[in-house]
Amino acid sequence: MTVILLATIFFCTSAVSAVTGGTSLLTVPVMIQFGMEPRNAVATNMFALIFLSAGGSVPFFKTGSMPLSRLPALIALTVIGSAVGAWFLLVMPSKAMQPIIAGAMVAVAGFSLLNREAGLAAPAMSSSPTGQLGGFVATFLLGIYGGFFSGGYVVLLTAAYIVCLRMTFMQAMAVTKVLNVFSSLVATLLFAMRGMIDWKLGAILSLAAFTGALDQWR
Repeated sequence: MTVILLATIFFCTSAVSAVTGGTSLLTVPVMIQFGMEPRNAVATNMFALIFLSAGGSVPFFKTGSMPLSRLPALIALTVIGSAVGAWFLLVMPSKAMQPIIAGAMVAVAGFSLLNREAGLAAPAMSSSPTGQLGGFVATFLLGIYGGFFSGGYVVLLTAAYIVCLRMTFMQAMAVTKVLNVFSSLVATLLFAMRGMIDWKLGAILSLAAFTGALDQWR
């Protein structure tokens, strides 16, 4: 029954977060409430995020709306940052995780409420050199957060690309979905080496997340 409930939550959450982001802000606390140790919950959730983000990326490639010019550099910064973030999770005491997760939930929720209209219109001007540098710095720093927890990672990164790189909402969402695949993959590999992932549960949740993400775009 627990697995069925978790799979249902992952499917429903993924159907929404394929556009908005913020999956882990709900799924990780729910997994903890069902009795998982916080670091194992983050690690298993990170495995499922690979498939959620992959499912969410597919429509952007099909429509040709994926901006590709900066993508290789952004992926490289994401991989490095996410590896650092995952390492922080490995060395952090488990009892410190729940306050951090709660704080992240409040911070991202507040940020989202204050920036509801960001990126809905086309940018008025191209990105300046300073803005581009800010976008790359944000990619690395948020990559650390993405590898550590990932709750609201796509939301924050989307806002950074809208402000710094002058992307529209759809362009930013397209790029961040791809980056989240790499961020989650790097973190998952490190967590797997420590035996922190519940693979059976993760496989079920991954299928639910991937299906939910694709269902959003029908």
